[in-house]
Amino acid sequence: MTTVTSPLAGRAVGLAAVPDPVFAGAMVGPGTAIDPVREVTDAVAPVDGLVVSMHPHAFVVVDEDGHGVLTHLGIDTVQLNGEGFELLVSKGDKVKRGDAVIRWNPAAVEAAGKSPISPVVALEAGPDSLSDVAEALDLRSGDSLFTWN
Repeated sequence: MTTVTSPLAGRAVGLAAVPDPVFAGAMVGPGTAIDPVREVTDAVAPVDGLVVSMHPHAFVVVDEDGHGVLTHLGIDTVQLNGEGFELLVSKGDKVKRGDAVIRWNPAAVEAAGKSPISPVVALEAGPDSLSDVAEALDLRSGDSLFTWN
């Protein structure tokens, strides 16, 4: 069992609220999404593990049970070509839950015409493998987002 914690402060809005059909339809995997606070902020590791994928706008951490958690900072943010995102760790680094991974500014993302809503997804998880999924509540960075059974 893996508890996945919020990489961001903001409001849990659920995947259905993500303005992208791939995430909203849980095609990437089940999870939830966060509408982040509009200030320069650090996205933090949602689990202890290994950074297996690292992009300016997204990262994946795999825990010791092999659970990969994708944090995607905003929607269509790949089109910003890394502008406004500062990588604080590298692919291959080990991180602890709560370690800062990427510094970014959701307000700048919004000003660039992109949604700052950030999906947090359990990769390759079955639709019934998550419980206690956070939706419609305010979160601090590090609060529980969901349990992966």
